[in-house]
Amino acid sequence: MSQVILITGASSGFGLMSAKALAEAGHTVYASMRQLHGRNAALASELADWSAEHGQDLRTVELDVQDEESVAQAVQQVLAESGRLDVIVHNAGHMVFGPAEAFTPEQLAAQYDVNVLGTQRLNRAALPYLRRQGKGLVLWVGSSSTRGGTPPFLAPYFAAKAAMDALAVSYAAELSRFGIESTIMVPGAFTKGTNHFAHSGKPADAEVEAAYLQGPYRGVAEQALSGLAALEPADADPAEVARKLVEVVGMPHGSRPFRVHVDPSEDGAEVVNMVADRVRREIYQAMKLTDLLSPKR
Repeated sequence: MSQVILITGASSGFGLMSAKALAEAGHTVYASMRQLHGRNAALASELADWSAEHGQDLRTVELDVQDEESVAQAVQQVLAESGRLDVIVHNAGHMVFGPAEAFTPEQLAAQYDVNVLGTQRLNRAALPYLRRQGKGLVLWVGSSSTRGGTPPFLAPYFAAKAAMDALAVSYAAELSRFGIESTIMVPGAFTKGTNHFAHSGKPADAEVEAAYLQGPYRGVAEQALSGLAALEPADADPAEVARKLVEVVGMPHGSRPFRVHVDPSEDGAEVVNMVADRVRREIYQAMKLTDLLSPKR
């Protein structure tokens, strides 16, 4: 069944791949991005041409997850054009790389703003409509770093993604009685095929950064990045995240998995999440709230 889907951060990487894959699967997809009439104008035109050429319903919409009004307007546009909204995909995110101490508090706040508060802005704009429908799907694109291997110099990103994961887990239970389903997609550290690492931000405090990188941690940054790349199999394909996302969206309502791991490097997150999610189920069983573990049908 065709769904109306809004995906954030769809100008590149997992977001762009997923938007195209979902459209190819027959869904109406709104690929949201910032500066639709500025730096992303050429991409918007390319996607319109791609949609027409392939006979798919892929549309673009202006959405800045850091701007509450922008988020609300994007949701309103989807509803005005399509008359409904079935799936929201929290994909927008930003990475920074460097010693944790060298990032200012404002930089950490910015990481949380994009990776965590951005999801809250979209939820508050979109969930009222999904709740009234009594059905829907919230898909969170997380990271294996929240519970897997944690190489150095990615602390602000890891902390923000962990916060987003915790939010997703709580939301899942709080939305289930409205018939809204939740799935957390857990990609591993794909070092090729996306701009995640290439476009990562740097610390603002160069003096503190130098104390680490030109002191006892000289060479560790390079070793960490090369080590991550070495763990990744040669055939690792970030498009597999998009394929899994399409698979989840296409499943019957009520049958979707709580988590889906796509981690060719196998950094251990799947093992740890298995335990954490089992404990979550057991706690809900002990509280006699097992109905919150799956959506009302």
